[in-house]
Amino acid sequence: MKGSGGDASPLIVDRVVGTPTRPTPASDRATVVHLIDGTYELFRHFYGLRRFNKGKDRPFGAVVGVLQSVLEFFERGEHHVGVATDHVIESFRNRLWPGYKTGDGMEPVLWAQFHPLEQALSAMGVTVWPMIELEADDALASAAHLATADKQVQKVCIWTPDKDLAQCVEGDRVVQVDRKAKTIRDAAGVREKFGVAPALIPDYLALVGDAQDGYPGIAGIGAVGAARLLNRHGPIEEFPPAVLGERQDQALLFKRLATLRRDAPLFDDVEQLLWRGPTDGFAGWTRRMDAPRLLERCLAASAR
Repeated sequence: MKGSGGDASPLIVDRVVGTPTRPTPASDRATVVHLIDGTYELFRHFYGLRRFNKGKDRPFGAVVGVLQSVLEFFERGEHHVGVATDHVIESFRNRLWPGYKTGDGMEPVLWAQFHPLEQALSAMGVTVWPMIELEADDALASAAHLATADKQVQKVCIWTPDKDLAQCVEGDRVVQVDRKAKTIRDAAGVREKFGVAPALIPDYLALVGDAQDGYPGIAGIGAVGAARLLNRHGPIEEFPPAVLGERQDQALLFKRLATLRRDAPLFDDVEQLLWRGPTDGFAGWTRRMDAPRLLERCLAASAR
């Protein structure tokens, strides 16, 4: 399960980019890129609704919740947004480690909303990356890498609480926004939370494990011990042989699982992430989802 909870995006968006006193034309502002973990958002809204619907799940309830959250970015004057999703749950990592996470046990009513979410976001005019061989996390890492290559991009905000993405944080230019904790983490924030620099997060996770992703880490090494080893020796490849002994190869395998791919060719120009309003097909989606206000709000946001 990715997570759940109420929506804190208005507060957090204002903290990331500042609260404008009046609408500012996109051409007059530095570019801020927002990269959203769509899979996490779908889980968050699905289980958030469960607190109120007494188990009577609407077919598109979580989809509508994600669309509303994304729309809030545009209503606050943000323009460059990309959403990454897991089109399927399994990835190349399942071939590397048999215990890696799968879709087993996922509730059918939740799984049934995965592909409609991608289609509805596209109809709303949002850039979507449905991942198959790679994971949504890899798409977020790749998009952050591509966006930072553009000198006009002032800041990249990665919207997910997933600790894997902490490895992508760079200074205060690439930050991780954790709605669940209502926290924005720059490089100093990552070190404060995990005890290591962002570049060592894959090594850290390899040692302590990641129960959500399905690998156990190295027995006997906890968070404090992992941070101490990494700060003393550097990445796992540079550990003296006596530190891990025969467990070195397993640690390196877990590091490979934890290391996000940054080579997905998602876009050539950051302007491809610019939202230009909903497509003609979005009206049909709002009728199908019984969410007419979404269309009204989208049209109003695109007219600003």
